Amino acid sequence: MTLEAEAFLAPTPSPATPAREAAQPLRIAFLSYRSDPKVGGQGVYLAEAARALSALGHQVDVISGPPYPVLSEGVRLIKLPSLDLYAQPHNGQRALRWRHLKSWTDTAEYFGHVSGKFMEPWSFGRRAAKYLRQHGADYDVALDNQSLSSGLLAIERAGLPVVEVIHHPIRRDLELALAAEPKASMRWLKRRWYSFLSMQEKVAPQLTDVILVSEASARDVSECLAVRQDAMSVIHLGIDRQVFCPNPQITRDSARLLTTASADVPLKGLRYLIEAYGQLLQSHPELELVVIGTLRKGPTKDLLDSLGLADRVQFISNLTREEVVAQYAQATICVTPSLYEGFGLPAAEAMACGAPVVVTDGGALPEVVGEAGVVVRKADPGALASAIGQLLDDPAKREEMSRAGLERARERLSWTRAATAYEEVLRRAVARRC
Repeated sequence: MTLEAEAFLAPTPSPATPAREAAQPLRIAFLSYRSDPKVGGQGVYLAEAARALSALGHQVDVISGPPYPVLSEGVRLIKLPSLDLYAQPHNGQRALRWRHLKSWTDTAEYFGHVSGKFMEPWSFGRRAAKYLRQHGADYDVALDNQSLSSGLLAIERAGLPVVEVIHHPIRRDLELALAAEPKASMRWLKRRWYSFLSMQEKVAPQLTDVILVSEASARDVSECLAVRQDAMSVIHLGIDRQVFCPNPQITRDSARLLTTASADVPLKGLRYLIEAYGQLLQSHPELELVVIGTLRKGPTKDLLDSLGLADRVQFISNLTREEVVAQYAQATICVTPSLYEGFGLPAAEAMACGAPVVVTDGGALPEVVGEAGVVVRKADPGALASAIGQLLDDPAKREEMSRAGLERARERLSWTRAATAYEEVLRRAVARRC
């Protein structure tokens, strides 16, 4: 077992109520199958939620597979090594060793991977269940970050209550990926990669306590995963406003668009923003587009080449949180063009930094930005171009939106508020087991 932690700023806890002062701190096993914040938004979520729960006085152990998270001081990391095949040379095809054959989990993870399946949620769940069979007495409750693995049911059978966090049903990702893929052979491969959905869709209805990050996500989880209404609690995510805040030392640019696309997948809708950007260059030739993400061979690169925009769009990656904040501070407008989001952290972070935001009506984005942002139809580059163009030509409107976004972030996007709501759900799950 490996333990490690790294420190960064923690929020100031809210004043304790008499009931909270009397209650014993919870011992929380926070489960996450891959958790590096540079891999995607769920890694950011994990670190923030763990920090906020720890700030309320709870013992939080993050039990994670690789790539591992960066955690705040006081939050312990327990590493559950996997084969980590996506990080291996040749995509893990040559990673099998004789010792792996001694473990059914390792063997199934390897052969599932080489046959085109995404095995990490299943294999992590088995490893987490094995770990908690040995160490379950050290915890009051397990909080799982969307693995929805069959191992969770084993953890519950062993006597440790489980609370599940679902950001959005991954069935939506598959639907959008299939709709965007013209080749039948590639559609077959995508279905195979997403074969873990059958496991998740069997496990989800059996869970008693499920946290959803938005009302939109709750509706889709009810439809796609058949989670009962009485099992669901909607708790919006928070923003670390000690980090994500306006930076008066940086002058906001007058012609710079910023978006975040951690993966080149149809769900993120980046192609529609690039097409809108191409239209906007006709009336705003000085306009820049910066993407927080990595450009690889794939549909986005092909689109940029076909539109002649490869030299105009800048991709930046491996940023620290402070560097991301600097990007928000410099941006004229932050755009989230997603076809679907269970929440939409980049839009929330941008508002907390005082940046005007334009989002689509995909999933929870209108719920997150409310009246503080401009909402347009998803998958509509013309609508994006029109909304962005109007804001580029109206500095007063951008300033008004900046103030409204800051106010919404202060009122609605507190991690202390979210952690307090999590605590209620976790205590309810523990009490149910007593």
